[in-house]
Amino acid sequence: MGVGRIDRAFAAVSDSADAEEVSGPVRERGTDGHMHPGGDRDPRRRGRGGGALMPFLVAGHPDLAATEATIEAIAAAGAQAIELGIPFSDPIADGPVIAEAMHAALRHGATPEAILAMVRRLRAGSGQARDLPIIAMVSISIVDRIGRDRFVGDLASAGIDGLIVPDLDLDEAPALRGSCDRAGISFALLIAPTTPQSRAAQIAGLCSGFVYVLARTGITGERGALPAGLPARIAALRAATPLPLAVGFGISTPEQVRDVLAVAEGAIVGSALVRRIEEAHGRGDDVAVEAARFVELLVTGASAPAEAPP
Repeated sequence: MGVGRIDRAFAAVSDSADAEEVSGPVRERGTDGHMHPGGDRDPRRRGRGGGALMPFLVAGHPDLAATEATIEAIAAAGAQAIELGIPFSDPIADGPVIAEAMHAALRHGATPEAILAMVRRLRAGSGQARDLPIIAMVSISIVDRIGRDRFVGDLASAGIDGLIVPDLDLDEAPALRGSCDRAGISFALLIAPTTPQSRAAQIAGLCSGFVYVLARTGITGERGALPAGLPARIAALRAATPLPLAVGFGISTPEQVRDVLAVAEGAIVGSALVRRIEEAHGRGDDVAVEAARFVELLVTGASAPAEAPP
């Protein structure tokens, strides 16, 4: 399925809006063969509610059985896609919440092989996670240890739909993008607020499926407000790529999800969810139930009309 599941997740942006008030096509096929937002880019369509809520989980935190149950639970709670972090001993740009979750997952045996076996079980099941887009975020050191073509092939055969490699050198991106294209999965890179526009266009041009836009510089973690310049950055990126834009780093409340989805197609929530999972585990509560409650709350932001942040 691969990119097809991701295309459908972002197509929900179109489906949730009132298309009758906007003329022209709703979806357009790009030169990369994927479907991209067409009419739903019209500013009259943004801010009416709708978009892809994309929770981030650390695979194996607190253990793989809990992750498997949590993916099922948040799929049922309304997540349109999941970003699944494959633990690494030296997390890149991750704040203390996600870094500690990754270290705990490694202590509990969350290897890439065990994680992909879990994904295979989800794809073979009958729950809503069977068809939920799952995008792996992983360090290039893990990819290289296994071998790039082999690793990407393993992702695709397990049912992973896309790959994000946050520490990949840009010069090496075209070859890995080619591996992903051959395997039929998407390939996303990160664009920071400090990235010059010419380089941002180059990065976006190497992506497929969607582009990951960092809301802020620094490390991951919960923040009280979105950066004031985010809408202008999104507008500039729209001139550089036809791909959907998903925004992450520091998004933690329904209101922030609402405001992100007023200007972008996807909102990624990580540290706030990982923290709640850790707290539930510490109390001895069901982490899947706690995660689902939080995602249900975030969904209220994804479905609420909003004005774009200033």
